[in-house]
Amino acid sequence: MAKVYRNIVILTGAGISAESGLATFRSADGLWNNHRVEDVATIEAFERNPDYVHDFYNQMRPELMAAKPNPAHLAITKLQNNYCSKINIITQNIDTLHEKANNQNVWHIHGQINQIVCLNCGHVYETWSDVSSEDKCPQCQIAGMLKPNIVFFGENLLYMDKVDELLPKCDLFISVGTSGVVYPAAGFVQIAKFSGADTVELNMEQTSNNYLFDRHILGPAGSTLPQLVDELLA
Repeated sequence: MAKVYRNIVILTGAGISAESGLATFRSADGLWNNHRVEDVATIEAFERNPDYVHDFYNQMRPELMAAKPNPAHLAITKLQNNYCSKINIITQNIDTLHEKANNQNVWHIHGQINQIVCLNCGHVYETWSDVSSEDKCPQCQIAGMLKPNIVFFGENLLYMDKVDELLPKCDLFISVGTSGVVYPAAGFVQIAKFSGADTVELNMEQTSNNYLFDRHILGPAGSTLPQLVDELLA
């Protein structure tokens, strides 16, 4: 009889979105969508030239808005709908493909492309429209304080209190399409494993922290994750 899990945590990275046409935005040469990371993904860049940064994310939004979930996202929906377990998703992705697939309990630790945060009052709201430095916050009505709700380099990740709560309690940790080199997310498997969880890695290739995983499943997430879900449901 297959083992029954009670608390499953799924960590997702760029690899789960690749088959929806969203390749990893950060390339090997350090550019992000053909822009220097220092120019579009740091708080210093935003303070220096907010409209340049806003334009970058304004241009990215239509592509992410049009993207559709692939079989990997839908496999998570199938698992959540049919497996008797608490299943939480910690994602490093700023797209909304998990939401489009009706995945539940999704924690965007790097933020979301369709969210804006006011640096004055902390109000967060959703929009797919363009944003500029002249726009006013819908809550405090102060202009010039709106920022894409994306975690820039040097900023703290979002929902870490929730992550710190989930990882020690999970008994199955599944990593899907993430490189395992960017911390603190790369250390999540270590917390889960040391807390007694079984650990599974799904990726195109083994990562540098592969020794922390009990099982490796190589291949595209759109093929490997549905197969793993079918195993869990069998």
